[in-house]
Amino acid sequence: MGGVVQGTVAATFLTLDEVSALVGAPLASADSVSEPPAALTSDPPTCAAAVGPATEAVYARGWQRFGATSYQDSTAEHVVTQVLGVYPDQDTTQAAFRTLTDGVSQCPEAVRTNQDHSSAKWTYAVEGTAADSVAWTATEDAGDGWACFREARQKETALLEVSVCQAGNGKQAAQTIMERFAAKVNP
Repeated sequence: MGGVVQGTVAATFLTLDEVSALVGAPLASADSVSEPPAALTSDPPTCAAAVGPATEAVYARGWQRFGATSYQDSTAEHVVTQVLGVYPDQDTTQAAFRTLTDGVSQCPEAVRTNQDHSSAKWTYAVEGTAADSVAWTATEDAGDGWACFREARQKETALLEVSVCQAGNGKQAAQTIMERFAAKVNP
């Protein structure tokens, strides 16, 4: 996405230093994209939104602006992702949010095949929902405690997501990052 320009999608993300302080680990920039990656393969196929919440499985065509950025430490013990999709109207945003919430709530477990063709079994547990937000945990079954604490929120015509993945509890960090991220988004 290049440099951060005020008013762009990238300008809404918390900085590397802010996120590092919140997770308690020195992170580095890992990846940034300006359009949603292809949906991941899931078994069962109906779990596509749960296994790839930041992919085309949720952010289907119709978004006007999209961005995602990931930060991780040198050993990948902490991976933090922020995602923002901006749609032309609230109805389209609501449809994407509903795809995400329905996908997560209706998928207790799935095998996810990554873009590198590796696969892993994951368990999904919704921890809180509201009309405009959902929080859930994705736990890798053979991951030695590896889990992703995720939050998503609809804010007017924007759909935001935060994910904090680590071995241990990243729930508080995910909540704090989401609050600060959402405060910066003005679609």
